[in-house]
Amino acid sequence: MSAQLIANCPECDAEISFSEVMQNEIVVCPDCGVDLEVVSVNPLVLELAPMEAEDWGE
Repeated sequence: MSAQLIANCPECDAEISFSEVMQNEIVVCPDCGVDLEVVSVNPLVLELAPMEAEDWGE
């Protein structure tokens, strides 16, 4: 049985739990819907995911 990984959303402070997650993975907060990046797994740390720049077809 694997341990639950728990962290709080940096945007709305909702508690988010994962059974499995990888570093640099993008996840979505189930409460506020913001994209989050897993910056560390042990301990589990979430930060707002960087916004992708528009390339405007270039």
